[in-house]
Amino acid sequence: METRHDILVYTTDPLEEGVEVSGFIEASLFLSSDVKDTDLTIKLVDVYPDGKAYNLDETIQRVRYREGYEKEVFMEDGEVYEVKMTPMATSNFFKKGHRIRIEVSSSNFPRFARNLNTGGRNYDEKESVIAHNSIHHTSAHASYIDIPMVRNSKPSK
Repeated sequence: METRHDILVYTTDPLEEGVEVSGFIEASLFLSSDVKDTDLTIKLVDVYPDGKAYNLDETIQRVRYREGYEKEVFMEDGEVYEVKMTPMATSNFFKKGHRIRIEVSSSNFPRFARNLNTGGRNYDEKESVIAHNSIHHTSAHASYIDIPMVRNSKPSK
């Protein structure tokens, strides 16, 4: 997945020591798009020294429901919207030499239902449009992913 041009991939350098990640992983992404609706997905991945990558957890948010599932709120081309993702939960020890990877995309089909990006009823539509999405990383629109790392505490003698 990390070689695809339509997925943002953030990977640490190989870890110099093991790190435990335990708890809820929260993310808030600032998105602009040229479509009325799209999805945002995030995956947490453990990358082994040999390059094998294992998904630990993933989440998705249909952007039209970013303000709650009671109403649909569509996007306007060029506007920037904050999308708070449903938290992921994990407890994993990343061994020395492993890497932590985050993948951000706009689809994870067939794991999650498709979104044809039209703002219509995705389940019976026949036509789709390609979404051109941007995730913003500025002081005014600071996207973030908060990963809870457990600090090793050695008993003092």
